[in-house]
Amino acid sequence: MSADDQGVSLADDLALRSDDEIIDLLTARPDLASPPPAGTGVLASRALSAASSALAGEDLDLLAVAVLEQAIALGLETTGTIPAPTTVASIVAALAGQADNHEILDRIDRLRLRALLWGPDDALLTGAHAPAALPWRGHHLTGPLARQKPEDLRATVDALDERERNLLETLSRGPALGRSRDAAPDADPDSPVARLLTAGLLARIDDQTVELPPMIGQLLRGEPPLRTDDLAAPALHDESAKRRFSPSAVEAAAGGEALELIRHATAVIRALGATPAAVLRSGALGVRELRRLAKVTGLEQQRLAFIVELLAYLRLIDAGFPEPPPASDSGEHAFAPTTAADTWLHQAPDRQWWALLGAWLEMPRRAWQIGEPDRDGNALPALSGELHDAYAPIARHEMLSTLSKAGRAMPVTTDALAAAVHWQHPRQIRRYSRHVVGETLREARELGVVAHGSLTAVGRAAITGNHDDVESSVLTAMRAALPEPVDHFLAQADLTLTVPGPMTADLAEQVELVADLESGGAASVYRVSEASVRRALDAGRSSSELLTLFTGHSRTPVPQSLTYLIEDVARKHGQLRVGVASAFVRCEDPTTLAAVLRSDAADHLALRALAPTVAVSQADVREVIDRLRAAGFAPAGEDSTGTVVDLRERGSRVTVARQRRQPQPRRPVPSPDQLRTVVARMRSQDRAATARPANRATSATPVRASGGGESATALIQLALRVNRRLRVDYVDAHGSASRHVVTPRTLGAGQLVAVDSGTDDEQHFSLHRITSVELIEN
Repeated sequence: MSADDQGVSLADDLALRSDDEIIDLLTARPDLASPPPAGTGVLASRALSAASSALAGEDLDLLAVAVLEQAIALGLETTGTIPAPTTVASIVAALAGQADNHEILDRIDRLRLRALLWGPDDALLTGAHAPAALPWRGHHLTGPLARQKPEDLRATVDALDERERNLLETLSRGPALGRSRDAAPDADPDSPVARLLTAGLLARIDDQTVELPPMIGQLLRGEPPLRTDDLAAPALHDESAKRRFSPSAVEAAAGGEALELIRHATAVIRALGATPAAVLRSGALGVRELRRLAKVTGLEQQRLAFIVELLAYLRLIDAGFPEPPPASDSGEHAFAPTTAADTWLHQAPDRQWWALLGAWLEMPRRAWQIGEPDRDGNALPALSGELHDAYAPIARHEMLSTLSKAGRAMPVTTDALAAAVHWQHPRQIRRYSRHVVGETLREARELGVVAHGSLTAVGRAAITGNHDDVESSVLTAMRAALPEPVDHFLAQADLTLTVPGPMTADLAEQVELVADLESGGAASVYRVSEASVRRALDAGRSSSELLTLFTGHSRTPVPQSLTYLIEDVARKHGQLRVGVASAFVRCEDPTTLAAVLRSDAADHLALRALAPTVAVSQADVREVIDRLRAAGFAPAGEDSTGTVVDLRERGSRVTVARQRRQPQPRRPVPSPDQLRTVVARMRSQDRAATARPANRATSATPVRASGGGESATALIQLALRVNRRLRVDYVDAHGSASRHVVTPRTLGAGQLVAVDSGTDDEQHFSLHRITSVELIEN
């Protein structure tokens, strides 16, 4: 085929594009801009490379893939090689009935913008490495199965014999490519591979390689198959369906889930503070410790593992030496809360929610895989290195972005979301399996990002909000979703407190001190017991302060049973006072102290009476109090002044020096100003490459000087006198070489000041960085 028949080259096509069109190309394919290409010829060479074409294919939806595949197939039909020209009309005709004409033309324009297609409508070209942009090796969207409906494909697969089906299932579970001698055209036609090739259920790549069509693999894996007979984007929900839940109900459910997650995260932090968890040799949190934590917190292991991963990513828990050491300290590293956990625990609910949501969106880990078997069949532990996946945050963002296209409060099923994501990203079908989509939606529901199958306002703000103010917009949505804090409760005769919503921070601290949570949720129930009242008294509260708390905040009359309980516990509390000797015990009532000295606790503590109301022990204060309480007494701790001190356990903490790793963008996109600079340099290189040196027409030697010495200075001065243009080869301070066509203006102080011929911008060149100067024709 002659050069004229092949049409315009990509380099010529790019040279004819405007600066804005080149900037659009570099924005869509940022890999082409780094390092800055030396002219449109270099840009075209990069764009045609297999590696860059493969990157460009990552953002193509199924219809764009079908258009590119058709352009390649039509060109191959004409010449048998690539590149070969085809026409826009031929592509539209080939895809007729599978997509609307205007959608097909739109995808052709997108492929042209990305330089995967170029040329006029009657001579459209693709690059030799354009197949690298396709999600698969075979042409499955132009093959024999392309126009078959999913139900027809399912019937065809169901009709296969056992050998053929087993072969397809093997390929569906692993790589779609398989090697077989039966793939050759002259192979035995009765072999399973040959029969599958004839039926179109396998595609021949070469004489020894076959590929499983993606829609067949999805059917065998039980996933919603690609609709190749209809290339339109699949609907996320039925437009005629009615909403099951109102937008306000969706937001209320999201707020309730968030509060529950915060409560459970708080319980995990406190449980690890009380008893740090052992670290495996691999640095992970073992299944045995996870089960123990699940029993202590009352959480399911799957939810507990998810919370542990979030807290560890935020560095609210980490491995280290707990301080103070727990009673069963092994002297080795253990997972415990960090000092940052105390800050998080005292933040407002919206701030706590934002921290957990931000961790999930950024976390390069697959928490939902915890408990699943690894390659050796062992259950994957929490915080394991095997859970790392740099693509995980990208996958979450893509799924939520797709979900945001659904109407507000319109439920989207797992299958519908999986089908939409597969259509949008056909190259990543394996990454977006139905299992992955379902587990991601489950995590999103637990975070309040998805509720009743719909993306919440918090999720929309996190995904579609402006990057600069995303935090403020998300926090605003969170405050709207969270119920208003209440400053009251309902005291019941059965010693329970019903709280109709989240409490204010001050009230929550007081209620959690004097009562134990019995059931959480939108309306929480707390129970007051003898132990919880004693806990409040141990913290320094008096009986009158507790009664004032209940009287001031209860919307119902304080039950007499609650008043009796508080007064009875307070009457016994503090009769014994334990201080530091190592420890001393004093009591105003000699009879009570005599009973203590006769108890079994006295023997364990080696109590020795110094006076009828005072005894001492070598045991520490905490042990003395615990032993006396176990013996049925109600001691209180006091300091050197006789004041009751708060002896509640604060839990262990670890100090962590390392900081949380900041997420890195997948593919950094240069700013518009940077791209304009790149384009300006390319244009300058193009002008320099096409400029005609002076005297070339007469075959004389071009007027040129190398380096920035005296000869170059003399040539620049000559150009200044006769007002001639120069071609300047220059190396900047970063070692980047460039070529410019300029008109010199001034020369002095070791610098050449000149005007760029294409942009009229003034540029400064240091003489010692100039590698050559050449006089060219005006």
